[in-house]
Amino acid sequence: MQVIPSINVSNFEEVEELVNKAKKFLPRTTGWLHFDIGDGAFSSIKTWDNVVEFKKLKLGLLKSEVHLMVEDPEVVAKSWLEAGANRLILHLEEVRNLEIVLDLCQQYKADLMLAINPETIVENLLPYLDEIKYFQILGVTPGKAGQEFQKGVLEKIEFLREQAPSVKIEVDGGVDLETAKLIKAAGADMIVSATYVFNNINPKEAYNQLKAI
Repeated sequence: MQVIPSINVSNFEEVEELVNKAKKFLPRTTGWLHFDIGDGAFSSIKTWDNVVEFKKLKLGLLKSEVHLMVEDPEVVAKSWLEAGANRLILHLEEVRNLEIVLDLCQQYKADLMLAINPETIVENLLPYLDEIKYFQILGVTPGKAGQEFQKGVLEKIEFLREQAPSVKIEVDGGVDLETAKLIKAAGADMIVSATYVFNNINPKEAYNQLKAI
């Protein structure tokens, strides 16, 4: 599986600190970073969400996916793409006009990933299988890092994999060595981890442990 470290913090100083840590162990040309953007309305907490500061990040050749845990994501989607996001993650629960964002992503040569919360039925994703090739299944409620993985979502991963063998499935939230093994067995391609990687005394070792599963 691909392992993507997640940055879920409240201010730009913390963002820069974690980016600099990640640059020490991520593959220089193929590594990805995940940025959680929570508005405190759709998500349980408000996180750092400054698109102007995002432009200032020195990511080098690293790629970025921006997880918009916000109400009305179409309103802010273009600004994150203009700032350089390589992939946008929008929640099915909040998207009102997917075609607008699909067009924007094509314009900026970025990927679009469609996400669902743990309580959302996975069958709601089926109408989008022809248009979308990346899907995220959240293992926790949108909000703070460090929540416990909800194992009920494993069935959602299995179902989506059976229905769409060729799509890319990402799982975000509560990922550690134990849950990552279950997630991989269920059929996911990518895992996102904040706490397990960055709260480890040795983030590189934690990242490599997940990669080795």
